[in-house]
Amino acid sequence: FFDIVLSGVAILILSPLLIPIMIALKCTGEHYIFYGQTRIGRNNGYFKIWKFATMLLNSPNMTGGLHTTHGDPRILPLGGFLRKTKINELPQLFNVILGDMSLVGPRPLTVGEGREIPRFVDRRMLVRPGMTGLWQVSGRSNLSEADRVRLDLFYVANWSMVQDLLIVAKTVRAVLASDGAY
Repeated sequence: FFDIVLSGVAILILSPLLIPIMIALKCTGEHYIFYGQTRIGRNNGYFKIWKFATMLLNSPNMTGGLHTTHGDPRILPLGGFLRKTKINELPQLFNVILGDMSLVGPRPLTVGEGREIPRFVDRRMLVRPGMTGLWQVSGRSNLSEADRVRLDLFYVANWSMVQDLLIVAKTVRAVLASDGAY
């Protein structure tokens, strides 16, 4: 209920921002607006996570991993702004409304990600993945992989509504500071 109501309100409030972004994305870059990627959700279910398009696709001269770094050449000029401000993540509010995600939880894994860490994936699958979570408000991309794993597992083991509300409040601060966002 919390996820659906808060996501619905956020979509209504942010809708005047969404339309100009969609128009700007259509007029720049590779002329696509959304980027969908298959992720793993609760109970190992697959779903398509949606974001505003921020990177070049199918560029033969550019390679990179799943995670971007500072100065990643695949990022489009408008995409850099959208990523730094986390506006590129707003389409995930629709993933929350559809029940694929929660507002707060561990970030959804890509297919095969984390399999090398014993019991990590199984533990994470106990909760819905979230738009934000402990590692997003604790350093984001500046954290080591071990710290992100530790924070995800801590969240799953210690979930509470109060903690979720605190993470939502800290997310606003983290997004405004733009630390660790690439």
